[in-house]
Amino acid sequence: MTELQRYLAEEVAEDHADGIITRREAIRRLSLLGVGAAAASTMLAAEAAAKAGGGHGHGHGHGHGHEAATSTWAPVARESITFAGPRGPLLAAWAPATKPRGGVLVIHENRGLTEHIRNVAGRFAASGYSALALDLLSEEGGTGAFPGEAEVAAKLSEISGANPGRFDEDMKAALTELQRRVPRKATLGAIGFCFGGGMIWRLLGTREPRLDAAAPFYGPFPTGASMKGNKANVLGVYGGLDARVNGTMPAAKAALDEARLDYELLTFTEADHAFFNDTGARFQVQAAEEAWRRVIGWFDDAGDHDHR
Repeated sequence: MTELQRYLAEEVAEDHADGIITRREAIRRLSLLGVGAAAASTMLAAEAAAKAGGGHGHGHGHGHGHEAATSTWAPVARESITFAGPRGPLLAAWAPATKPRGGVLVIHENRGLTEHIRNVAGRFAASGYSALALDLLSEEGGTGAFPGEAEVAAKLSEISGANPGRFDEDMKAALTELQRRVPRKATLGAIGFCFGGGMIWRLLGTREPRLDAAAPFYGPFPTGASMKGNKANVLGVYGGLDARVNGTMPAAKAALDEARLDYELLTFTEADHAFFNDTGARFQVQAAEEAWRRVIGWFDDAGDHDHR
């Protein structure tokens, strides 16, 4: 099991420990990820013990409804597009800003290109950044070709084990398409959430020279990854209760220091993993709203510095 595959499996165990899915559903999802029954039981027990011992902290009990938060986000309309990729057409949601001051590549969670992620692209467009939300399962017909989020995660895990470099190639092709659609010399940024946050770290690890700013949200930092060769200002966003991902933060900091990049690792102490997703059980409204404000400011600052 690769590092990315283990991360996806641990996501399932954490969801079970937090009461988001039943044990039966957790076993089913782990089976789809190739985890045998005995190993799955061990993983679930270990995560439950970590939670009980305060190893991660719970993401419930914040008492914030979704309606009050989403009513202020005002995303613009998105459209489904296709464009050329390295192995065939790539699928994405495209949200154009009226007067774009930059463009943002958006990378989804392990649930695929959901309505939530499309909505994030629309929010960027409403904030002045044309956004392209890539579907990393384009080659399989897109997220919609799968019956549910468990099957989406299983396919992402399969690709992560067989050919993770495919994700890098598709993200680079998406940046090329984004660059084509925004004004010349516009600020280029990238953001990703959970699994997608890890993908943004991977993209930076490819020495992608076109990015001016990046904002990986609670994404696992790849072991041994180097940030050298980039010029992007990096805003890493974390939930203070998300010990599993936060354990990779020291490696991220060391790599950013070594590359001498401008960066900030921002932690919301009372928030958990996936706190930004307003459709999920761990949504934390105050943290999500402040994180959004900080991201837009971060991308604005990158444009003001004019790294190009």
